[in-house]
Amino acid sequence: MSASPPTANATGSSLFGIHGAVLELRSQRMGLIVSNIANAGTPGYKARDIDFAAALKARTFGMDAAQAGATATRYRTPVMPSLDGNTVELNTEQTAFAENAVGYAATLSFIRGRIDTITRALKGD
Repeated sequence: MSASPPTANATGSSLFGIHGAVLELRSQRMGLIVSNIANAGTPGYKARDIDFAAALKARTFGMDAAQAGATATRYRTPVMPSLDGNTVELNTEQTAFAENAVGYAATLSFIRGRIDTITRALKGD
């Protein structure tokens, strides 16, 4: 009896499970946070972020990463609204950036470990 090749599912290939989807969503979130920081001085700019749990849930139910990220994108509510209508608060953005970067690195590390394990298995180590 031969083994069948891994098949794709709603969260990416079965080889990486949910971690491939997590990496895609974290990358999208990073883009939004960077955009917020870049527009900190733009009058009227509204800071946005991805509700990560909602995006991941949408992704696991079959949406592609772009759709999942778009449906889970929310405007931030500022703690101290500015007079020019800009809702970017640099402290909030820097904290979100750092948190997301740690999550991205952890997910990438897991995927690297998975690849290393498969490589060792294929080599017979």
